[in-house]
This record gives sequence, structure tokens and C-alpha cells, in this order.
Amino acid sequence: MIRRVLEKKLNELMGYYPVVLVTGPRQSGKTTLCLMAYPDKAYVSLEALDTRDFAQTDPRGFLAEYAGSAIIDEVQHVPELVNYLQSEIDARPRTGRFILTGSQHLGLSQSISQSLAGRCGILALLPPNLNELLEFPDAPEELFTILWQGSYPRIYDRGIPAHQWLADYTATYVQGDVRQVINVGDLQTFSAFMKLCAGRTAQEINLSSLGGDAGISHNTARSWLSVLETSYIIHRLPAWHVNIRKQVVKAPKLHFFDSGLVCYLLGIREPGQLRLHPLRGAIFESWVFSEIYKGRVHRGEHPSLFHYREARGPEIDLLVENGQDLMAIEIKSGSTIVADFFKHLRSFFQRVKTRGETQKVHSYVVYGGKDTQRRSDAQVLSWRHLDTILEG
Repeated sequence: MIRRVLEKKLNELMGYYPVVLVTGPRQSGKTTLCLMAYPDKAYVSLEALDTRDFAQTDPRGFLAEYAGSAIIDEVQHVPELVNYLQSEIDARPRTGRFILTGSQHLGLSQSISQSLAGRCGILALLPPNLNELLEFPDAPEELFTILWQGSYPRIYDRGIPAHQWLADYTATYVQGDVRQVINVGDLQTFSAFMKLCAGRTAQEINLSSLGGDAGISHNTARSWLSVLETSYIIHRLPAWHVNIRKQVVKAPKLHFFDSGLVCYLLGIREPGQLRLHPLRGAIFESWVFSEIYKGRVHRGEHPSLFHYREARGPEIDLLVENGQDLMAIEIKSGSTIVADFFKHLRSFFQRVKTRGETQKVHSYVVYGGKDTQRRSDAQVLSWRHLDTILEG
């Protein structure tokens, strides 16, 4: 077990609110985080069917069992429990009473917003970022091995082969979580849809093309993408909404949060295969996006991340807004720095400058090599040194 960055923010919110909700994908370490941070709190999981039945059929009796203080795990199984929790909190509104954990879905988020508004802090825990991952004793330090294995903690904590664990995880997710959220008649079709999405990681989303390839309608493709996003499998990265030119492309980009899951879905069976794979650059780009997203979310922040592309002009893989600072990031999987890395950054800088924006642009290149150096056009960062951006 490792300590998580989010623990600091969890402790802070427990001092502000009676309830804190920790959401995130399955197996991201939510339960472990809460038990390590608050070992003296009572713990109950709604994963067990008998406990779930107790909470569903007698919610007031269930809460009376844990009226003092408790960690209630997997609360998404009984989202209506949150409605009864409101009365308990209003009767005794002291801070730090309950921690709820759950894999986020629409029923849970609606219950929280309707019943616990102003009474509940909300945090998201994703699988470990690179610095956290390297705390595991046997964590790899080679880029393509890290990308291939991904960062779900059980792979490292239990020593389970990544390909085996990800196969089981995918089956559990599709057959369990997806069935709970939407009525999928053919789970094989949804599994095929996930694989098609993996092949489009770091690409702009075209719902008509995606739906056509999957054999489903445009609206079904949109709905299924929402399921994947709500359960923290993917993120739709919006385009930067500043009309520097009329031909700015406004379609969002699709990014998977876990590079190991992408590799599994694409049938990449070993790190050496990834090194030569045609989607190596896209997988690396999604990994860098995910690292920066995690770095913000695990500090309790709401990331302001975008991409930018003109139909005939510069394309920036990732933009990070931080107040009056705008970080423009080009992401390259190659291990050798070449002049071509900088051309879009120069063009984008001139676009913003010409438009008279007050935001100050900071240009970065994140690449697959070892050296970090300052160039006249940008700060060049090794993949190992993303902290420079996270601290920006």
C-alpha cells in the first residue's frame, strides 16, 4: 500500500463538511485511501448483497448502526441512501462524520446534488500518477513498460500480471457496472465499442464514424461514451473556446485515463510490441494528459484542460489554463528532440499575441527522452519530469 496525494485534501475537507464523497473508477484505491487515512472509523461495504439489502429495505435502521461515524463503501449500489443521510446530518451536523466512496454514475451524482448540497465535499481518486506509482517496490522505471502495464494499483500491490488483471477488470466492468447504468442488450457489441474507442485515443471524436464502425446509431454512440466518461474510463477533452480564427476545430478529443487498459483493448501483449506500434504516439499523448489531469484532481482542483487545432494551422495537444497563465504543451513519444517539435508552439504563441490576449503563454514539449532542457521556443521536459507542469 502507498500513501496517496489526495489524502491531504481528504483531511482538509473532513474538517469542513459532515460528509465527504470520494469517487473514481473501480480499483483506483478509494477504499485503501480511506482506511489508511481513518483507521478508527467503522467500515461497511454495500458490495455485499446482505448489507446492501439492509440499506435498501431499512435505510434508517442501517444508518442508526453507524450513526456516530463511518466509511460507507460502494454507495453507488444504494444511491437512495443519501436521501436518508440528509436527515441524519441535519440532526447532528458536526464535521468529519461520514466518508462515502463510490464509482460515480448518474444516480449517485443526482442523489448527492439533490440531498447533500452544501453538506458534502466531493473528491475524485484516479489510479496513481507516476510519482505515486514509483512508490511500489517493484514498479518499472522504463517508459514503455509503464505505459503497457498502466497504473491500477492492484497490478503492483498484488503482483498480478497486467494483462491478466486488465482482462478480468474489463470483463467485470462490462458485465457488472455497464449493466447497472444502461440496458445493453448485446454486451459483445459494447465490448467491441470499447476497443474501437481505444483505437481512437488522443483523436478528435466523430460520433458518426464511431457509431458506424460499431454498428450502432449516432445517439447510442453518444450515450455509451457518456457511460465510459462517467465511470472514469475516458475523458472528452474539449477544444479551447477562444476564436482566434474562424477555422478553429471545436470537436473534443477522446483520451483514456489508463494506458494499460488501452494496450489491453488493442491487443498489445508486451511492452516491446508497444514500442513499434502505430498508436504509440497516441497512447503516450493520452498518458501525459492523464498524468496532468491526475496531478490537478488529486490536489482537489478542477482541471481546466483543452486541446487546440485549426483546420489549416497550428495544433496544440494540450492546453492548461491556470489563472492568467496558459500552458501550451506538445507531446511527442520520440526520444530524440528535433526542430519539428516546436513549430506549432511558435505559431500558436503568435496567434495569441496577435489577438491581444492577456493570458501569458508558457510553451512546453513533453517527450519520451531523458533530458530536460530550456530552448528558446519552449521548455523541453522528459516524461519523468512532469512535475514542472503540475507545479505551474
